[in-house]
Amino acid sequence: MASDSASRRSKLRWLLLLAMLTVLAVGVGGASGLYMATRIEKAVDERKKAEEERVQRVAPYDANATVASLGTVVTNLAGPGDVWIRLESSIVVKGGALGNPKAIAAEIRQDIVGYLRTLTVAQIEGPSGLSHLREDLTERVQIRSNGQVQDFFIETLVVQ
Repeated sequence: MASDSASRRSKLRWLLLLAMLTVLAVGVGGASGLYMATRIEKAVDERKKAEEERVQRVAPYDANATVASLGTVVTNLAGPGDVWIRLESSIVVKGGALGNPKAIAAEIRQDIVGYLRTLTVAQIEGPSGLSHLREDLTERVQIRSNGQVQDFFIETLVVQ
């Protein structure tokens, strides 16, 4: 009987030890999981803040800006003489900056016609030619409007 009671005590000790180790393992695992979760959340928040600082959230146009169509410009190019160009474009005007945007649009259209008549087909060929054309026309629009036009867009461009 003494050996039965010693054997029971030994089994009870082992079960009690096993239960304590299980509770300890669950506690340590839960604590380390919470620790890692908070560290990950903190790292994600820091990364988001750093990314937001790198990304500039700038609205290119203010709320009062308006888009004005310049209509269609059709003219021939300087070389060769039998080649025609058709350009439809728009401008973005600062809100209330121009008293009469239609008058400025007419002047800009005249400038565009005058500029396009000095170009050759070789000057506007390819992506770089189109990019240079847009830059040149944007510069002319800025000069004509005394900086009141924010941007210039080429909507369609056909060369025949």
